Amino acid sequence: MSFVRFYGIFACLLLIISEVLLFSGNQFVGVWFYAFAWWPYIFFVDWLIKRKTGSSLIIDRTREFLALIPWSVFIWLIFEWFNLYLKNWHYINIIPEISWRWLGYFICYGTVLPGLFETYELILAYGLIKKGKVPPLKDARLAYPWFMLLGILFLILPVAYPLYFFPLVWGSFIFLLEPINHALGAPSLLREWEKGSFQKFYSLLLSGLICGFLWEFWNFWAVSKWVYTVPFVGEVKLFEMPVLGFLGFLPFTVECYVMMNFINIFRGGKTWEQNAPQPEISFKVPFLIWLIIHLAFYSFIFHQIDLHTVKTFLP
Repeated sequence: MSFVRFYGIFACLLLIISEVLLFSGNQFVGVWFYAFAWWPYIFFVDWLIKRKTGSSLIIDRTREFLALIPWSVFIWLIFEWFNLYLKNWHYINIIPEISWRWLGYFICYGTVLPGLFETYELILAYGLIKKGKVPPLKDARLAYPWFMLLGILFLILPVAYPLYFFPLVWGSFIFLLEPINHALGAPSLLREWEKGSFQKFYSLLLSGLICGFLWEFWNFWAVSKWVYTVPFVGEVKLFEMPVLGFLGFLPFTVECYVMMNFINIFRGGKTWEQNAPQPEISFKVPFLIWLIIHLAFYSFIFHQIDLHTVKTFLP
């Protein structure tokens, strides 16, 4: 198919054209630049993976790619909920019409997981992390209580004392959910550790660093964008992000991976990841239930973002 051969080139051209229009002062592209940058990037990276391995998420696991989009929105909105307490970032120059604004939230937040996971698969496909050998973990079950305790603390402390403990939110779900994934036989970094391999873990960290840099680079030039109000470390910045804040992107990617593996347990064990193990125990929540949960959560958090996180709207 010609589309399979050339879709990455079209995506790259769209990204370049969007950059040119942005810097030439096109207001429409400036407002929607996040989407104009990230969706072409996702398709371009997918094309590179397809060319290298013969298999990719968009072309060969299309249903799982499409499923990642609403789950990407859902997972990111969890962190938007935390930000209502942390107040670490705000949005400026946002579309005033609610219907277009909420559609924009969905389109933009829907890129988070696809962007991270496509970059992760690109790293694996091209062997950027070849060695990840570590001493094998003898019995991951012994770590369960400590992981769960840390996960609970990492959830509570940022909400109770956001000024001092705000960074902990970027690791909370790793510790809270990874023991469950391991116990139920879902894809698990603890299981990789038992095999003496950190290749996936290191690849996820690198994916977070790459995507974090691109998030901040493209955000800096956009009209509609986010800005940070991070305590203690906000003086020295690279783009809009305090330099030390880039460290948060590394565990964030691992956290998204762990959270999605946990969610997939309730999707009948389906997974976006190629050759990933099927959970030994899984559940099939009806689609209608998921739809109601998603729509209710979207509406609630979108409204809270409008009230508390958006600083300025466009005229």
